[in-house]
Amino acid sequence: MAHIIVVTSGKGGVGKTTTSASLATGLALRGFSVAVLDFDVGLRNLDLIMGCERRVVYDFVNVIQGDATLNQALIRDKRVDKLYILAASQTKDKDALTPEGVERVLAELSDRVDYIICDSPAGIEHGAMMAMYFADEAIVVTNPEVSSVRDSDRVLGLLQSKTRKAREGGSVREHLLLTRYDPIRVERGEMLSVEDVQEILAIPLLGVIPESKSVLQASNSGEPVILDAGSDAGQAYADAVARLLGEEREHRFLKPVKKGLFSRLFGG
Repeated sequence: MAHIIVVTSGKGGVGKTTTSASLATGLALRGFSVAVLDFDVGLRNLDLIMGCERRVVYDFVNVIQGDATLNQALIRDKRVDKLYILAASQTKDKDALTPEGVERVLAELSDRVDYIICDSPAGIEHGAMMAMYFADEAIVVTNPEVSSVRDSDRVLGLLQSKTRKAREGGSVREHLLLTRYDPIRVERGEMLSVEDVQEILAIPLLGVIPESKSVLQASNSGEPVILDAGSDAGQAYADAVARLLGEEREHRFLKPVKKGLFSRLFGG
């Protein structure tokens, strides 16, 4: 049986799809078989970030509605072995994600892969609820600013009350992933610190992804940023994958990089 992980948030634009792509790729690089599913019906982006948008013939809703088999809709990644993508529909309504249909697709996938990563739309609408309902674990992605953290707190309440595990008397294991973190702005008081966010949300910290131009560059080139091993963001996502697998990794990129004399003199 596959382990199902939902990547979720209350606010849009915090980096859920970037996170889903990088975590799925990172797990596959570790030798696990992984399927990453886009639940954002009507506004799909996962296929763009994974660089397979031209290969989408059938989508998640086609499989649910019986218009295609899972074999026909799954796209195999060309760069990383054992990594598969299931795109969302751009034309259907979000209500096309029925509980019965989603459960059937997840059950079929569970017989094939080790991990299923569910890339949730933002907020608490139908697609987001479907993405989290069957999850074993949740990665709550938030930016270090008040509205994003507040909305994430609302999502935590739903994870603790509206998921299948909650209704069966159990709980979804929760992780915090803090994105677009800038230690210099934190020092200036322009941004919440890691400690501030942890105090509010009170869930274990999986990773801190620094603000980085490499994230946008990777997205534009259709390549998960974790494959850019020389970038801070790529390294931070690799660390998060390691922690997800139970490994001990010190958190990096939490403090400003001190500039040397040469850099200060010449503005580097």
